[in-house]
Amino acid sequence: MSGAERPDLAAVPETALWTLWQRAVEARRPDALLHDPEAVDLVDRIDFPFAERFGTSGWQARLQALRVGCFDREVADFLAREPRGTVVCLGEGLETQYWRVDNGRARWLSVDLPEAVELRERLLPPGPRQRYLAADATDLAAWVGEVERDRAVLITAQGLLMYLPPPRVRALVAGCAERFPGGSLVLDAVPRWFARLTRTGRMRTPGYQAPPMPWGMDARERDKLRTASPLVTAVRDVRPTADRSLAATLLPLTLTVPPLSTHRPTVTVLDFAAPTG
Repeated sequence: MSGAERPDLAAVPETALWTLWQRAVEARRPDALLHDPEAVDLVDRIDFPFAERFGTSGWQARLQALRVGCFDREVADFLAREPRGTVVCLGEGLETQYWRVDNGRARWLSVDLPEAVELRERLLPPGPRQRYLAADATDLAAWVGEVERDRAVLITAQGLLMYLPPPRVRALVAGCAERFPGGSLVLDAVPRWFARLTRTGRMRTPGYQAPPMPWGMDARERDKLRTASPLVTAVRDVRPTADRSLAATLLPLTLTVPPLSTHRPTVTVLDFAAPTG
């Protein structure tokens, strides 16, 4: 690699490099499902053995692109409804969603661990409507006060919750529901079988060991997220959409067929009760 940046991250923040690599691999394809020139540029600038560490699976990159597309679609829909809203990104790592879907008017707050924020500031300097905050995303007291109360709020937790113990997942959902009435949270989850493999060290490639994932959720368990708080008023599944290519058409369809329909990765939107009075 000829890049100037040499990241040295702990196990969980290194997953930011894994997801970055998958987005760049997909974005380089002539029939890409995800157009992400910022991801391609970052991979070119970072001195890291991406291919040797993470592999070059085209299907893996395509699946990640479908997941990212679900989040992008939800954020874009939110900004269409609330053009001056605030998007709060928890555990964002080196995600480049801002450059893919920003509307020129929204505010963006990225909350992540200090080492991840330090790298993000170097590689992706924030613009006038962006702010990066070094804090534990599960410590709501550390970042809730940074969110403007006169704007609609959408919170995203992409690639974050699976690394938390189940009680902390519930606490984060309940805390967001309490502090952001009328807001929404978009989150993703791995199925229980996948989380179990990571905890036993069996989710690995020749160059990479996936970190343990304490929390997993099968698709059929999605409604249990309501029990985290009575202020969670709606739970909605977000499915990948088909595109022009055969792979993009077939992959979303396979997720509707058992057993994948119930034991698949999920993207879910939680809506919170509107303020009263």
